[in-house]
Amino acid sequence: MPHRIPVWLEDIQTCIVRINHILGPRRNFFIYKNDDVTRLYIERNLEIVGEAMNRILSKQPDIAISHARNIVNLRNLISHAYDGIDDERIWSIICKDLPYLKEEVDRLLEEMDNA
Repeated sequence: MPHRIPVWLEDIQTCIVRINHILGPRRNFFIYKNDDVTRLYIERNLEIVGEAMNRILSKQPDIAISHARNIVNLRNLISHAYDGIDDERIWSIICKDLPYLKEEVDRLLEEMDNA
């Protein structure tokens, strides 16, 4: 495994923690949607997640992360089609997909530490 992959996985992990921290335990879609700072902060962290995943896929295309290509596609949407961002879609990703991605990344990092 290329030596940079753990660093990129840690970047993903850090961004997920940041997103969870800014949203706090009492998540509210309407607060998210109407708070430009929070929304932009989350979008930026999702961009970083997507870029890290893109770098990982370039070195290890078969990495055990579900929907890795979709993660990169989201990054491209946020970066290049900013006017096409759907707040409800982003919110769904935050609530449904990020917890699972965090589990996968945590597991991979643990496996690397134990190898």
